[in-house]
Amino acid sequence: MSQEDAIAIAAWRYPPPYDFYDADADPGDLAELLDPRRREGRYFSAWSDGELIGFAQVSAADGTADIGLGLRPDLTGRGLGSAFLESVMAFVREGERPARFTLSVAAFNQRAIRVYERAGFAESRRYQHFTAGKTWDFLEMTRPEP
Repeated sequence: MSQEDAIAIAAWRYPPPYDFYDADADPGDLAELLDPRRREGRYFSAWSDGELIGFAQVSAADGTADIGLGLRPDLTGRGLGSAFLESVMAFVREGERPARFTLSVAAFNQRAIRVYERAGFAESRRYQHFTAGKTWDFLEMTRPEP
């Protein structure tokens, strides 16, 4: 991910309640996004038809690829999530051979949870995490690779 892309993503604004995902909702998340050293090899831009459409954050170790992803706000809620998720997983498979994928999602985000479940992810644990100024319920979801 280039610095220019990181700055553009940091300016994205989601409608409530998804504004939880605005990069500046959590100062630590924003600092990580804007720091080229912390992004290197972990953050990737997604482009389509010459436009920045999303991003992925990837961490792979011990046969597990943990992914985070985000679509540009004006593209959310339009049925694009499944294709975007599949594209991110295909990208990860090019560089890794994970035995499983994991991801975390805010428990209130039923829209994303449905996308992940349709893609074969299942809840593996629930936990609480402090971000965006308060403690939120999260789900970790896991999908084994065939």
